[in-house]
Amino acid sequence: MHVLFVIDPLTGLKAWKDSSVAMMRSLAAQGDRFSCATMADLYIDQGRVRAAATAVRLRDRPDWHGHDWWSQADAPVETDLADFDAVLMRKDPPFDMEYVYATHLFDYAQAQGARVFNSGAAIRNHPEKLAITEFAQYTAPTLVTRDMARLRAFHQQHQDVIVKPLDGMGGSGVFRLQPKEPNLGAILESLTALGTQSIMAQRYIPEIVQGDKRILIIGGEPIPYALARVPLQGETRGNLAAGGRGVAQPLTPRDLELAQAVGGRLASRGLLLIGLDVIGQYMTEINVTSPTCFVEITEQTGFDVAGRFVDALRQAVGRA
Repeated sequence: MHVLFVIDPLTGLKAWKDSSVAMMRSLAAQGDRFSCATMADLYIDQGRVRAAATAVRLRDRPDWHGHDWWSQADAPVETDLADFDAVLMRKDPPFDMEYVYATHLFDYAQAQGARVFNSGAAIRNHPEKLAITEFAQYTAPTLVTRDMARLRAFHQQHQDVIVKPLDGMGGSGVFRLQPKEPNLGAILESLTALGTQSIMAQRYIPEIVQGDKRILIIGGEPIPYALARVPLQGETRGNLAAGGRGVAQPLTPRDLELAQAVGGRLASRGLLLIGLDVIGQYMTEINVTSPTCFVEITEQTGFDVAGRFVDALRQAVGRA
């Protein structure tokens, strides 16, 4: 296969733990080729969706903690997206308008024969915070609004509440509002930009102290291990970017129930890879842009997550 990664600049990746790099390593191990492009390299010319794609090779015995783990084979080549066996959208958020435009370009490319994962429409139609509302029976009480009175009433009802922006990642902008929060008004005003931007409020889930679990679903089937991201003492957020400690553990029966409910419904919508976030008995997010935690799960359990992904990708494009 020849796979195009639409991704952030390689120089900024932490290769030793990056899930996209794990995918590249698995592809290389199987003799497949891959190229890379940023969103800025995507364009439409005479109706064709194209990319200035750079062929990339992994170095022999590289230092994955350094910056010299890859080499650029040639100058960028202007190529139709439909000419690749698969296109992987692995650009991290923020999900801004340029990101939205990229999803539209993927839609047009798919109409021209490109095979994009996750598809543009699927990414666009499943915003990571809001997507859980399709599965309300599996979530803690949740409110999405910009209305200050509704947010205050939700806090008054549940007393202990998490509030967060709809477009954040890595735990940014997440606040815990306890019963006697003296800065309640200021926090809500800041997050909603004085009532002009919608946010999410969820009843606090005490089981966060045991970890915010990332469950990976590939081709509709959950990986048998989750990565529990355990918060630092005194911290509300378990995100690895916020200092959380990742502990791999087998899926519980409840984890499996949630993963099968989500995977079974969403796989057919163009979502080859899903990262389901679960705290206690409840799902809290459905990540579809660039789900991570491949490396941590593989290193701690021996389960080859990237290998499973490449196998699913090969099957999805008919190259199994």
